Amino acid sequence: MAERTDSPSAPPAGGAAGDGSPGSPGPAGPAEAAGYLDKRTLRRGSAGPLLLTGLGVAYVVSGDFSGWNFGLAQGGFGGLALAAVLMGLMYTCMVFALAELAAILPTAGGGYGFARRALGPWGGFLTGTAILIEYVLAPAAISLFIGDYVESLRLFGLTSAWPVYLACFVIFIGIHLWGVGEALRFSFVVTGVAVAALVVFAAGAFTDFDAGNLNDIPADPDAFGASSWLPFGLLGIWAAFPFGMWFFLGVEGVPLAAEETRDPARTLPRAMATSMGILLLLALLTFLAATGAGGADALKDAGNPLVAALQPDGRATTLGRIVNYAGLAGLVASFFSLIYAGSRQLFALSRAGYLPRFLSLTSRRKAPWLGLVVPGALGFTLAAATGDGARMLNVAVFGATISYALMSLSHIVLRRREPALPRPYRTPGGTATSTVAFVLACSALVATFLVDVTAAFIALGVYAVAAAYFALYSRHRLVASAPEEEFAALAAAEAELARE
Repeated sequence: MAERTDSPSAPPAGGAAGDGSPGSPGPAGPAEAAGYLDKRTLRRGSAGPLLLTGLGVAYVVSGDFSGWNFGLAQGGFGGLALAAVLMGLMYTCMVFALAELAAILPTAGGGYGFARRALGPWGGFLTGTAILIEYVLAPAAISLFIGDYVESLRLFGLTSAWPVYLACFVIFIGIHLWGVGEALRFSFVVTGVAVAALVVFAAGAFTDFDAGNLNDIPADPDAFGASSWLPFGLLGIWAAFPFGMWFFLGVEGVPLAAEETRDPARTLPRAMATSMGILLLLALLTFLAATGAGGADALKDAGNPLVAALQPDGRATTLGRIVNYAGLAGLVASFFSLIYAGSRQLFALSRAGYLPRFLSLTSRRKAPWLGLVVPGALGFTLAAATGDGARMLNVAVFGATISYALMSLSHIVLRRREPALPRPYRTPGGTATSTVAFVLACSALVATFLVDVTAAFIALGVYAVAAAYFALYSRHRLVASAPEEEFAALAAAEAELARE
């Protein structure tokens, strides 16, 4: 197969008709290309604005129930509060930028497609790989947390072990294989239960709110700038960045549903903005209510901070039990939706030839079945073999921050390189907005080294292996008829015509 180029005079990638096998040549002409894509199509028009909004919240909602509180051990209440504000700003700016890009390029590639158009094949591959790291590792970690919840709730006498993790992947991947419409409706219902429980929790916790609980962590006398509000000093704010992200991590995955959305140019921006607004409100309510009721010092190491906030003396309460069960619903919602996001990113990268093309084959029900099964098998193996959910989430956060920086940069580049490009939706503030997101994403990337150096280097190792595969093999076998590649080829052709 000829190497894919961005020249309009270049021949279509491939020779004979591709059959989807990893090393086979790609489609050569229109008929072969049509046959190739016919085996790789998703169900159009399955998602409207309500389901997409629910999807955006579902990606994230488990982070409200646990995880964010570990940032109290890094920065105290003041440090985590400032980190959450800055990360909320980063996500808000990035969501507005991605909404514009999603309206321009409504394909299943999401962030990979945006970076492919703006930064070329290498930019697209590096962005897509970073997103895959996030969406493969995060469900693996969450399956462990689901196991912990099942054990703590004494459900069916089960313990947190591999049979529970396997059941999570088998059951929920099975629902995805049933069909995207059914999957998104299931996710919407479970997410609704989790969100309702967060509102009930906040109402109950605020009745025990005590402002003195917010700053009850003793200040470190050796930390620069330490105080009762910043017990670990100014550096603690930066170290808390990754935990401030947990209130929003994953919302950027909404554009991955573009090819299954009705009128994506209008629906995606609206759904993304609405889901981000809901997440900001939930973060504010959860953070203030939990810390004010339970105390920062008591919550900083709690595996189940909301329940700990409701029963600080350890006595079980009715509201505590309700929140405990709802926490399991929140974990299921995020686990379920992140599997969806990972399968669509893998599907798009495979369809375009960046990864083995057989991974993008779809079933009769238009589900990318190998894109669901292969990451699921990998996630289950990692969960069962390591049992280290915190480490896997830190690796996922590292991948996420790389993708955030590259996606924000893609918005800046496209605005400057192609100012006349039709934009059904325009980012408020333009490149100033995406520049804020880019700077904060780079800061968050560096902050991951402050929290877990090992996780950062694991992610870099995976990146290095993936980059070697792309450099030595797949970049010579890209599929020109894939939507993201066609968008890039058209842009290159228009640029060449303009130069002539």
